[in-house]
Amino acid sequence: MTHPMNRAAETRTRWKQLLLDTLDERDTPATAAYWSPKDAWTRDRIRAVQDEKIAAVAPFLYENSTFYRRRFDRLGVAPSDITSVETLIANWPVVTKQEMMEDAIQNPPYGTYTTCGPEDWADRGWMLFSSSGSTGVPRVFRYTHFDRKFWEQANARALYSGGLRKGDSAIPMVGFGPHVFAWGVQYTLQAMNLPVIPGGGMDGPARAALIERFNPTTLVCTPSYAFYLARVMQEMGRDPANSSIRWIVTGGEPFSGVAGTIEKLQSLWAATAIEFYGCTEASPHCGGYSCPEYQSGERNFIHLMDDIQLWETVDADTLAVTREGEKGLSVCTNLTSESSAQLRFLVGDYTTLSAEPCACGRNHTKALGCMTGRADDLINLRGIKFFPVQIEEAVRAVQGTGDEFQIHLRTQEDGLDVMTVTIEHRDASAAGAVAREIRSRCEIRCGVQVVAPNSLPKSQMKAKRVFDERGK
Repeated sequence: MTHPMNRAAETRTRWKQLLLDTLDERDTPATAAYWSPKDAWTRDRIRAVQDEKIAAVAPFLYENSTFYRRRFDRLGVAPSDITSVETLIANWPVVTKQEMMEDAIQNPPYGTYTTCGPEDWADRGWMLFSSSGSTGVPRVFRYTHFDRKFWEQANARALYSGGLRKGDSAIPMVGFGPHVFAWGVQYTLQAMNLPVIPGGGMDGPARAALIERFNPTTLVCTPSYAFYLARVMQEMGRDPANSSIRWIVTGGEPFSGVAGTIEKLQSLWAATAIEFYGCTEASPHCGGYSCPEYQSGERNFIHLMDDIQLWETVDADTLAVTREGEKGLSVCTNLTSESSAQLRFLVGDYTTLSAEPCACGRNHTKALGCMTGRADDLINLRGIKFFPVQIEEAVRAVQGTGDEFQIHLRTQEDGLDVMTVTIEHRDASAAGAVAREIRSRCEIRCGVQVVAPNSLPKSQMKAKRVFDERGK
């Protein structure tokens, strides 16, 4: 009989070797169009690799994660029952953030949902990341140097697809806290041999001065900060559209799928904004990314890397798998990590998936409309449900509104819940136009307050625009 410790080691070795066998590690692009040949794989080849990885990762998780072992046993499912995409979906209900939060509370500080234990961390630990904690207890994830090179190659495929080339230089304007977006870009720029001008630890005017002095081509930040920095430059008498910036790599917030926002930001900077989408739990490297065609159709889209992740959508109420072309909540199976392989993690962003080939030559799944609102962000006001991004679209639809807006929810003395949206505009009569746009999109009446341009606090990291004071 094989000792449990030996089974854990054996399944880990088998899983890591499979990952190495499918790794295309490089520091230069494979072709003029693709960083890796995997970007042009056929759907059949993609599915074969997904099946092979699923068959190897199921026993690896069972033997190396207490969280997964308990779940397998509770469901009455054996790792040998999960050998393909079809058997995974048939036998494995989605994993929720609530399950992970409960595990983190019961097993502080790291939980048991990852497969990076104390020995792995001490031997080859790389970096610790954390979820934002906006929907409960933050989930902590330790990653190894083995993971790092897979991050770098996935992210290089994304940045190259977005347009970055030799000769570009980047200035990351982020705090470099325990969140994945900026770190992933930073290490990938290094792997791509692209120069970096550090932009952390300083205020807006100082960062604007760096752009003027050193002429980087690429700005790395949240969409909110890109708006903020542009206004800082204008206050300094400089036009961001005349700066050296030609690419804006954005992450951390819904963006490309928000009508009006991407157009406004690109016009402000005279630059192309590209998406860099992921989540800490199951796609810490780039999960969704832009290609040259992503703004060419009726609605924007991002590609998903099917050879390293399996993406699905499920119904928000039943969690049943939705059909291709039907809107649902995103679910990710991460198939490219020693430390955080995950089976059917409910990321929870609304999107619509399509397997139609892209004009860019990629056969990888497209998320139509990008990712436009996480289920956790859903606002329920008097029984009517809508997302903050719908309010953002309404605000952007009215000409002359400023970059920032706020959503305030409160309970009146008579017990009625009401919403007031605060916007920036030079004309007080814009309140009526915004209210009509909100009613059209969300089917709800609300108050709109108009304040002077540039008077609302500017977002320098992830934007906080919803202030819910109901019941307080």
